[in-house]
Parts: sequence; structure tokens; C-alpha cells
Amino acid sequence: MIENGPGFLAWLTVLGALLLIMGLASAHLRSLPISSSVIYLLLGLTVGPSGFGWLRVDLSEATLWLERVTEIAVIISLFVGGLKLRLPIRNPVWRPALLLAGPVMFASIAGVAAFAVYVFGLTLSSALLLGAVLAPTDPVLASAVTVSDAADEDRVRYGLSGEAGLNDGMAFPFVVLALDWARHGSAGAWIGTWAAHRLLWAVPAGLLFGYAIGKGIGRLSIWLRARHRDHAAPSDLLALALIALSYSGAEAIGAWGFLSVFAAGFGLRRAELQVVRESPHPDIAGAGAAPDQPDPPHPPAEHLVPAKVESPSLDQPAIAAGVLVSETLRFGDTSERLIEVGLVMLVGAAAMSHWDVRALPLALFLFVILRPLSTRALLARTQSSNAQRWLMGWFGLRGIGSLYYLTYALNHGAAGPLGEEISNLTLSTVLLSILFHGISAQPLLSRYERALGAA
Repeated sequence: MIENGPGFLAWLTVLGALLLIMGLASAHLRSLPISSSVIYLLLGLTVGPSGFGWLRVDLSEATLWLERVTEIAVIISLFVGGLKLRLPIRNPVWRPALLLAGPVMFASIAGVAAFAVYVFGLTLSSALLLGAVLAPTDPVLASAVTVSDAADEDRVRYGLSGEAGLNDGMAFPFVVLALDWARHGSAGAWIGTWAAHRLLWAVPAGLLFGYAIGKGIGRLSIWLRARHRDHAAPSDLLALALIALSYSGAEAIGAWGFLSVFAAGFGLRRAELQVVRESPHPDIAGAGAAPDQPDPPHPPAEHLVPAKVESPSLDQPAIAAGVLVSETLRFGDTSERLIEVGLVMLVGAAAMSHWDVRALPLALFLFVILRPLSTRALLARTQSSNAQRWLMGWFGLRGIGSLYYLTYALNHGAAGPLGEEISNLTLSTVLLSILFHGISAQPLLSRYERALGAA
């Protein structure tokens, strides 16, 4: 995979220099009209075959380990994404997320499949596979446009966060459908079995299992911390345990692990909410509301804990919950940044070897026509403004989730010329998505936030 390039120490130096620049110059980089993903992508292009030729990534040789790497990347990001969403499902800000992860995603699959059949001449099963692989929006690379703070209730960021958490699991049944279709050669009675298992059982079972284990273990962990005043409890290990158990447990019962991991993060957040309702933080409880006014909503518990918490204060459940959530989020944010650096560089290194010029019309159709118009139409009756619907329609970033589905398909039947064609189209579209959305994210969001401030 590494050809005629520097040795391990040289690579370590390059990586260290990159991380140092990103760490020291983060304020300046945030002011640039590009996302960090674009910088990592350009670095990957520089060290790849189109640049110095130090790094070559051939999917035909790397599918087995790349499937596992991208799988781990997605489940960590899904768990952290679920933990950041604090509002209950019945809140109106969730409705755009559910529509984006459901009807809008189905429209994207059908639209891309139809485009691939009539424009590229792909078979129906191959076109359906391409549509399913490109269906999920990315939970790893969309940090610039999704919720970064549990107190954030903006409709655009909440809708995109909920969508990225849900549709990585919602697209999986259609990847399996496309692979089964190619294996059987045509539609038949097997579709009923697919629907019963992969949709009617696997989707709700994954969500319920993950939510139950996340909330249950979250409550137990907070109670143990408060009871024993344990300030040294390793929250990162708890997060990894929840990720592993929710994912493997869901897969063991035939449910979708991606949905389960996202629901586990959301369940852990609900455990924090239940704790602060029952035992509010001392500062909040002491403040109180006016006698004729309802109690104000409790802020996220992690916002009320200092950088270092001494053992005696941990007997307050709200403080114990804040420490747990705060440390888990720090672990997740660090993991996501490292994942972004490594995998986006790999995309850059691989993209030119797999470049397919047909991705240009496909990306324009998906990003500029299909996704915005379907979002605008299907979100018309939600409590979101016209500008918010257009923004949610534009920011359908494709990335690491699509790479996972691609490598899964390559390892489960999509081999040979078909696999090569789907690989080239997917990698090229992901490359274009990182560029288009990465360059437009900061200017569009800044304009949107200025408009909100003026309103």
C-alpha cells in the first residue's frame, strides 16, 4: 500500500506536523471558507499516486481491512451523535430528521438508481446497489453542519444530525436488497422474507435494543459514581463498552447494529436527563423559578461541571452525570477527529486511481437536483423555514458511511467488473461531496447564522 515513500518515522513526522498545525491554527482554519476535511483530502491527493506517489490504496486489495476500519469509524461517530441529541422525539425539531432519514433517503435511492439505469446503462440490481451505497449522509465528516453541543436546538443542525444518525442504518436493508437481487437475478418471493427480516424486525429491534442498553447502563453508571464518589471511573471504557455491546447485541438478534449504536448514545443522554429531573444540579435547584412560573429546563449536565471534580461533590447525581457525559463526549470528539484525518486522507490517495468522470453528472444530479428538491417537497409541512429546508437539502454530505457500504458490498458478492464500476463511481462521488460541501459549508452557515441573528 505504501510505495517508494518515506519510512515509518517520516510518516510519523508528517502526521505529527499535520496535527500540530491543526491544533495550533484551529482559530485561523475555522475562518477559512473550507472545512478540515478538504485539507485532509488535499493532503491525501498530494501523497497519493496523483502527487508524490507515496501512498497507493487499491480497493481490490484493501476491502477486508477497510470494511472493518470504516465500520468502527461509523459506529463511534453514531454513538457520539446520539449522545449530543437531547430533545425528546416528540419535539418538532425531530420531524425533519425523521423525514430526511426516511422518505428523502428513499427518494435518493430511487432517483440515483433510475439515473444509473437510464444514463449509465447499469442493470437494475447494480443501479439499486449504487443508490443504496450513496444513500446515507455521513456522521463522521458532517461535524461542521451538525449539532456540536447538547444545548443546540437549531432546526438545520438538529435535522442533519438526526438524519446522519438514523439513515446509516436505514440504508443497510437496501444494500442487502440489491445484493440479494443480483444473486437471485430477479424479483420473487424472497422479497417478502427480506422485508419481514430486514425492515419490519431489524429496524425497530435495533433502535429499541440500543436505547434500552444505553439508558440502563447509563443510569447504573451514574448511580455507581454518585454512590462511591468515584472521580476516576474511566468514561472512555464505558463508552467503548456501550458501543461494543449495543452493536454486537443487535447483530446477534438479527437487528441493525448501526441503529442500535445511535440509539445507545441517545439512551445514555436520556439517562442524564432523567437524573437531572429527579436530582437537579445544586446551582439549578437553589435558583428556583418564580412561584407562578414553571421550572426552567435543566441545562445539559456537562455544562455545569468544572474541568476537575473532587470526589466529595460526586455524591450529587447531576454532577456524576455531567462528568460521565462530558468525558464521553471528549473521548468521542477526539476519536472522530483522528478518524477524519486518517480516512479522508485515504479517500484522497485512492480517488485518482478510481476516478470515474461519470461521477460529475451523477454528483450534480444528486447534490443539486434530487436531494434539494425532494427535501424541499417532503419537508414543506414541517416547522422549518424555506431557507432551512434548502440548507438541509444541500448538506447531504456523502463520506465514510458510503465507503463502509461499498466495502461491505465488495466483500459480500459485488465483485469483478460490477464491483470495480460501483467502486469508481462511489469514491469519485465521495471525493466531489467532500469538495463541494466542504467548500460551501462555512460561507452558507455563516450567512444563515447572520440571518438568524438579524431576525
